[in-house]
Amino acid sequence: MDFSFPPEMVAFRRMVREFAEEEVRPLAATIDREDRVPWETIPKLRQAGLLGVPFPQKYGGAGLGEMGYCILLEEMGRVCTSTATFIGAHIGIGAMAIYLGGTEEQKQRYLVPLARGEKLAAFALTEPGAGSDAAAIRTRAVRDGDRYILNGTKIYITNGSFADIISVMAVTDPALGARGGVTAFIVEKEYPGYKVGTIEDKMGIRGSATAELIFDEVEVPAANVLGQVGLGFVTFMQSLDVGRVTLGAACLGGAETALEMAIRYARVREQFGRPLAHLQSVQFMVAEMAAEIEALRSLVYRTAWLVDTKQPFTKEAGMCKLLGSEIASRCVDRAMQIHGALGYSRDFPLERMLRDSRIAELFEGTNEIQRIVIATELFREAGVRIRP
Repeated sequence: MDFSFPPEMVAFRRMVREFAEEEVRPLAATIDREDRVPWETIPKLRQAGLLGVPFPQKYGGAGLGEMGYCILLEEMGRVCTSTATFIGAHIGIGAMAIYLGGTEEQKQRYLVPLARGEKLAAFALTEPGAGSDAAAIRTRAVRDGDRYILNGTKIYITNGSFADIISVMAVTDPALGARGGVTAFIVEKEYPGYKVGTIEDKMGIRGSATAELIFDEVEVPAANVLGQVGLGFVTFMQSLDVGRVTLGAACLGGAETALEMAIRYARVREQFGRPLAHLQSVQFMVAEMAAEIEALRSLVYRTAWLVDTKQPFTKEAGMCKLLGSEIASRCVDRAMQIHGALGYSRDFPLERMLRDSRIAELFEGTNEIQRIVIATELFREAGVRIRP
């Protein structure tokens, strides 16, 4: 693969970076401090066409595929993890589930307004008793004529407090479980019985909303089954694979910013009569950060290329999420070490970045789960089927 970006992607990156610097970065500290979604930014994202970047133009998107979407999340991750998280939940898993599993009619009805930014999406999988063990979900969907009745609770749902359209996974056949007994549904927030519960008070990504969703006798038309009945687990896992690639891209952006800050500070801060840049201990930290960032960049964009060329990428997606989250955390931590007490101050971005970076090792499948996914794929390629 040629790792040089085509001219249209270079131009797109330039546009996104300008948008991020002018519209997103100035609000990053404010939305963290005020614990609120950047409502003033969302209409601007819509106007700029940034809420449907990977989807084909016939569905209201920009038609830039996974490569363009990774560029978007990398640039947003450079300036504000909360905004990157909001976009990722909307595009990468919420709307993506409809794109990957939806019928043409569903795409026209739901994906088009989502890609245009006229509606906002969420992805509802996690429950009080089902997180890393996604197959343990208990939300129930019972067929009743031309509709399904949903009952259950989802937790830790990004965008859940305001999403218009929610991709939801529920059990339709308890006897079959994840292997044929789980179905995905498209739920509209106006459906009677659908309620938003607790809004989480989080350590980081405080500029994004994380909510509990309650389904109390929610009637969902049978026409809103997403994919095939019983195969919802497949649809959702495919969506998470795509989301993990771009999560790696957002982590790449955060790591890049940490490196830039470390180098800038090490040039001007003096200790022992000379700038920190002259201390070998600082040089080693900067060198390790740069090496890991370049490795992550290659992995992310090679995987995006696999997605766009319709090649298998589950293993690589897990690697993007695993390495991306841990590299971002290490880079921010090293940058804080170089900054000393200044980095620990709430008046300086690194304190927020440290809190924000930690979540990437947890959501969209913990890093322990990613190690299982990667190993399972490796052994499958070697002819060994890992038993769950």
